[in-house]
Amino acid sequence: MKKFLPVPAVLGYFGLFMVAMMALGFKWYRNQQAPDQPIAFSHRLHVGKVGLKCEFCHETADKSPNAGVPAVEKCMSCHRNAVTDRPEVQKLIRHWEEQRPIEWNRVHSIRVRNHVYFTHKRHIKAGLECQDCHGEVKYMDKIRQVSSLEMGWCVSCHRHKNAPTDCLTCHM
Repeated sequence: MKKFLPVPAVLGYFGLFMVAMMALGFKWYRNQQAPDQPIAFSHRLHVGKVGLKCEFCHETADKSPNAGVPAVEKCMSCHRNAVTDRPEVQKLIRHWEEQRPIEWNRVHSIRVRNHVYFTHKRHIKAGLECQDCHGEVKYMDKIRQVSSLEMGWCVSCHRHKNAPTDCLTCHM
C-alpha cells in the first residue's frame, strides 16, 4: 500500500514553494527598477548623444575598488555654460551654489560583502567593458540594475571569459 502525504502537509510544502518563488520574482522585479534620483540624469543623453565615456564621470573606476559618482564640480565643468535654462540643470546649479553634494539613490541592490574582494580596476585592466555588467547605459534615461551581481552570476562570467574561478580570486 502506497503512503501519501496528508493534504495539509502537501499544501504547506506547496505554500513554502510559492513563497520562495514570489520572493525570487520580487527580487528580480526590484532589480529591474530604476530608482528616481534627486536630479534626473540621462545616460542616454550624456553617453549616447554627447558621447561621454564612463571614466569621464566615474574617474576612480580604473584606480580603486569603487567607480564612484562624480562630484558636483565635475558636472559643473560642463554645465557652467551648457543648457543652464533646463530645470534639472538648475537643480544642479543650486547644489553647486549651496555647496551641497547630490545624494544619489543606490541603483544596485546588492552590496559586495565584506569577505569578497571586488575592484573595478581589475576588471577594466582585464578588458571588460562597463556594459558587460551595467548594461547598455547609453540607451537608459534612468539607470537600472541589469545584472544580479551575485556570486553565481560572477562565477558564470569568469567561466565564460576564462578568468580564474578559484575561491581565493574573490574571497580573501
